[in-house]
Amino acid sequence: MDIRAIGLGLLFALIWSSAFTSARIIVEAAPPLWALVLRYAISGAVGIGIAKALGQNWNLTRAQWRAVLIFGICQNAIYLGFNFVAMQWVEASLAAIIASTMPLMVAAVNWGVFRERLPALGLAGLAAGFAGVALIMGQRLSGGADGTGVLLCILGAAALTAATLAVRSASGSGNLLMVVGLQLLVGGLALLPFAAWLEPVAVVWSPLLVGSFVYTTFIPGLTATLIWFVLVGRIGPTKAATFHFLNPVFGVAIAWALLNESLRFTDLIGVVIIAAGILAVQIARAEARVTPGSRQS
Repeated sequence: MDIRAIGLGLLFALIWSSAFTSARIIVEAAPPLWALVLRYAISGAVGIGIAKALGQNWNLTRAQWRAVLIFGICQNAIYLGFNFVAMQWVEASLAAIIASTMPLMVAAVNWGVFRERLPALGLAGLAAGFAGVALIMGQRLSGGADGTGVLLCILGAAALTAATLAVRSASGSGNLLMVVGLQLLVGGLALLPFAAWLEPVAVVWSPLLVGSFVYTTFIPGLTATLIWFVLVGRIGPTKAATFHFLNPVFGVAIAWALLNESLRFTDLIGVVIIAAGILAVQIARAEARVTPGSRQS
């Protein structure tokens, strides 16, 4: 893994983790689904406009169109839709911790469903990672965390897992920025009827809300997605997913620093266990992929 890939991975992890804090600020002052619809409309249009200016087009391959639809619906509509709604009731740090289980879910599905070879280190990492999540969630739920919000975050992480399993087909054949812009618009269109049906448009305007919305729209929403596609295209999805071990660490730290969310001792222990589990799983999967006779994911 070269220096540029490491830099892209660290930047992606930091931006991805910060999105939970900015989202928490947004949903405290605006309806979450309408906020996402507007965010996707703006970032998608900007992304497509820049892509066209760079000479890209929407003559995508069949695999890319399939990935645009799956990623747009699973990641943007379901994953972020559930998380934005949930963060009306759960803390940003808890949402970040649950979402960080995505690489563990990906590894579990590949191992359990697709029969990918996973060495003992990977199995131990899976067990440790999920144990760390259980430790944190048990403590948070007993401390009064909203069960419905936690369930929505879990369902969102499952949808993100499905999107991640499909992302490889969108990382090649060029037109990356066009792919990113289109999948953002797909997410917005999928959420629009639910926003119109479920949410009144009521906003408490403030400079903090506007700043958080602008940041979320253009940095996690557009820039981080493009970075992820570039990273996957450069080093592959297995190695790229290794950087997710930083997400629970960054997510909890940013929410604590900017939102003054409580930081419990069990959170610290659980986050370390989760991060170690994710790292162990990704190292094991990477080693399995280069072992002769191993099953490729």
